[in-house]
Amino acid sequence: MKLRAYRKHFSLKSVVDRTERIKPGDILLFSTFRNEYTRLPYFMKYYRDLGVSHFLMVDNDSNDSGREYLAEQKDVSLWSTTASYKMARFGVDWLNWLQQKYGHGHWTLVVDPDELFVYPFCDTRPIRALTDWLDVSQIPSFGAMLLDMYPKGRIDTVQYTPGQNPIEIASWFDPGNYTIEQNKFYGNLWIQGGPRARVFFPDAPKKAPALNKIPLVKWDRRYAYVNSTHMLLPRGLNRTYDEWGGEKASGVLLHAKFLREFGEKAAEELTRKQHYSASVEYKAYVENLKDNPELWCKWSEKYINWRQLEILGLMSKGNWA
Repeated sequence: MKLRAYRKHFSLKSVVDRTERIKPGDILLFSTFRNEYTRLPYFMKYYRDLGVSHFLMVDNDSNDSGREYLAEQKDVSLWSTTASYKMARFGVDWLNWLQQKYGHGHWTLVVDPDELFVYPFCDTRPIRALTDWLDVSQIPSFGAMLLDMYPKGRIDTVQYTPGQNPIEIASWFDPGNYTIEQNKFYGNLWIQGGPRARVFFPDAPKKAPALNKIPLVKWDRRYAYVNSTHMLLPRGLNRTYDEWGGEKASGVLLHAKFLREFGEKAAEELTRKQHYSASVEYKAYVENLKDNPELWCKWSEKYINWRQLEILGLMSKGNWA
């Protein structure tokens, strides 16, 4: 994994490098993106408010204004590449290299621009409180379930304004219909379900995207992500759950993928063929959305806060009080 990351990093070109401003103990965020300008203003505000100190971002051949916007942000270091997202293992190689070079000894958060990290007490405690507790508890990695959020009604009719909280629009989610299995080799949990299984893969739920993630890690240069943030090496980092029947603290990534421009972006990504398994996921999106671009159903639940998600069993505060 590390050798792949080393080879692939040669395709990265520095746009602006402010990594000299990173201080010991800073919480760092790593992300790769393409054409996400409308999401970036709120994304940056959200994570700054949580307590992220520096953003290390990779732009994969955007043709909107996202790269220029980020280059002006004083807490951002930015790289760009026109190389294949697929051949870099869907961006994992690029971020593994940057984490190896800049993340050693830091708590690092790896998220996409459409993912908002929610953890126990996030409404009253900064992310530093969580990482301090994890340090004291000698827990090096923190898991989170990806929770797909969507609007009520057709997703192509609701206008999103840059800088707006996307959860104001995509405020609904599936409270149940999730399956969990343990990956016998890597030891991580494999979660599937939610609206993407229900709507896009109703006859083949095993083909639905994985919803298990490990976005927050006390990084060491020996570590590497294997497949997105679904699993890590060494394998012990993947055991973010209690094997003896209790509950370890965990979080949720609110996934605001389904906004107005989603259908258009899905069609573009299907043409680019840069996604997993011959872009089967994007084929399903395009085929289903053209007739009925609506994910809401009578079982959908409106998001309130993290405590609601804990009551539903989608996350846990464990023994963090």
